Amino acid sequence: MIYLDHAATTPVHHEVAAIMCDVMNNCFGNPSSPYAIGREAKGLLEKARKEVAGLICARPEEIFFTSGGTESDNLALWGGCMLPSKGAALISLPHP
Repeated sequence: MIYLDHAATTPVHHEVAAIMCDVMNNCFGNPSSPYAIGREAKGLLEKARKEVAGLICARPEEIFFTSGGTESDNLALWGGCMLPSKGAALISLPHP
């Protein structure tokens, strides 16, 4: 099958889906909360942030995770307006 509607949704790699299922089933706490499962979720989130930063030679505090396309678009557009103009860059990575 050739899938041509990646603007609507994109298939998830099976290894990523397996990890996501494990986290969603076993570590579903709110990472902003003070209780144990929330702290565990925050730890996983921060680990992912560091890994992504390392892949693109960024600092972890420069990595933002969003819940979907609209939130990502707004962050890129409106957040990009807040960047200092000298030496600032906005990077968008397409799905392979």
